[in-house]
Amino acid sequence: MKIAIIGFGTVGQGVAELLVAKRAEIERKIGDFRVVAIADLTGSIWGDFKLEDAIEYRRKKGRLPSDRSAKEIAEEEDYDVMIEVTTTRLDESGIEYMKTALKKGASVITSNKSIAVDFQGLMRLAENNNAKLMYEATVGGVMPIIRLLNSYLALCEIIGVRGILNGTCNYILTRMEEEKLPYSQILSEAKEMGIAEANPSADVEGVDAGIKLVILANTIGIPAKFGDIEIVGITKITPQAFTVAMQKGYTIRLIAEASKKSLRVSPRLVPLNSPLAIKGTMNAAMIKTDTAGDIFVAGRGAGKFETATAILSDLYELVRTN
Repeated sequence: MKIAIIGFGTVGQGVAELLVAKRAEIERKIGDFRVVAIADLTGSIWGDFKLEDAIEYRRKKGRLPSDRSAKEIAEEEDYDVMIEVTTTRLDESGIEYMKTALKKGASVITSNKSIAVDFQGLMRLAENNNAKLMYEATVGGVMPIIRLLNSYLALCEIIGVRGILNGTCNYILTRMEEEKLPYSQILSEAKEMGIAEANPSADVEGVDAGIKLVILANTIGIPAKFGDIEIVGITKITPQAFTVAMQKGYTIRLIAEASKKSLRVSPRLVPLNSPLAIKGTMNAAMIKTDTAGDIFVAGRGAGKFETATAILSDLYELVRTN
């Protein structure tokens, strides 16, 4: 199997590091593989190279050795699978490398949430070219929700999915619940700790959770686009709101909900004994089905090796189901 990695930041390097560290175990599961090309905005490397040397070069130099662009690598190199881990851009440019690979008949494994821009179109493109688009890492990091929906629950009717899809928001709300501190103070501390981005608006305003909800909705057969999602963030939540909620046996969480009746991201009252009252940076989801009842799944929603693990799980699934 020939693999191209497009995107060599934190996640891309995490994937490469796991491919090196776990090569023997991975090859026992999927057979021989070789990374034939790597590219990102800093440059590229292709041909006959050692993966560990590429990791070390990028770490020391801050770039890859060649000026050949990621677009050229995607178009011109010969690969069976593209691992696409570039930064999410909610426009057509965010999925250009994936489209290039799929048109060539190469399967794509991605953590890039920009698939929400044209989920149905990408799936049709994959099917028409006898390829697959695998996207476990786009929602919930290492929380195995996509495969659960697509495989184990494939013959169930999914009535709806409700979940916590943003770890930054969940961390902030957990701190407000436990310490009754104001939102602004906790956000500032979260930035210092690296839990929140320098510009956290996509997280705290519910945009990130909304994008993930589009992906989940499409996965369960609801052809949603981002503009279909009703979104309210957490910026107006106060410690006093938690005091009132907890007196009545509730806490507050940013809940993303997809069903035929509702596509919504908003702060919601959650019973204190509910699995969705999960704390910290964890992600969680409750899946309501017709024949299997309610199924709860949780896991770490972000992180270098957590996301890389989800990507490698897709690699295994890709080989297992071919």
